[in-house]
Amino acid sequence: MVNIIVAGSFAFFLFQKERITLADDHHHIMRSKLLINVPLSISFLENNSFYLLEEKIMQINAQQYPEPKQWGENVSGVIHRLPTQEKVIALTFDACGGEWGSDYDKELINFLVDEGIPATLFINSRWINNNLEEFLYLANLKQFQIENHGTNHRPLSIKGGTAWGINATSSVHEVIDEVINNYKKIYELTGLKVRYFRSGTAFYDEIAVQIVEDLGMKVVNYDILGDAGATYSANQVKEALLSSKPGSIALLHMNQPLKGTTEGVKLAIPLLKEQGFTFVTLDEGFKLSE
Repeated sequence: MVNIIVAGSFAFFLFQKERITLADDHHHIMRSKLLINVPLSISFLENNSFYLLEEKIMQINAQQYPEPKQWGENVSGVIHRLPTQEKVIALTFDACGGEWGSDYDKELINFLVDEGIPATLFINSRWINNNLEEFLYLANLKQFQIENHGTNHRPLSIKGGTAWGINATSSVHEVIDEVINNYKKIYELTGLKVRYFRSGTAFYDEIAVQIVEDLGMKVVNYDILGDAGATYSANQVKEALLSSKPGSIALLHMNQPLKGTTEGVKLAIPLLKEQGFTFVTLDEGFKLSE
């Protein structure tokens, strides 16, 4: 069980039956012989970057954007692949949250950790609410890059719409809230400033993508549908991953432990290694073109 106590400008996390010590600008959480070192959160109100962000939000809200003309996963501005021909793959795992998406695939994460496989984790605010201890653990592992999967897992639009039965945002203000509220949560919990965003359902209009860029983030989707919303069997996941090309970005899920994702990843990784592929986070992949 996790309790959060806000005192002054700091948020303290109390884990039931666990020992906590505070030192300088970090607090240390001892959990089952594992030391998790998490930056102590500083309130946005006492951080200059907060004021700059709020100023940017005001500018975006005041801007007159044109009517969107595109809708889907492949609209203008969305990144689908790494800009390289090197034999690298970026594995990305979504944690969606909500009634049916708040589980934690511990077996999958343990496999990636044991094998030293880097990955980028797109985390939704609702998933954090239900898995705070696990989120802090993941954010502390250097092989994982934490990124933004939105606040309420909504498709992103300034005019509304639906994708896979989920209602999209319907105004500039709602787009900003969907992106920024989770950005702030991740920062306040970890000190990490996320750089990439993926919406719930991975659907957008091109104006919403522009707004994300105006907020300082890039929208990243995929070219390899790794588990089709965690509906694929293990063999389907394996075959999808084996279709990867140099620079591929694979979309999978880390919140459905009873599905075929974990076993499929376990089957595919050694075969991809035999083909000469290595694995990178998004940051590592984008740096290859510099």
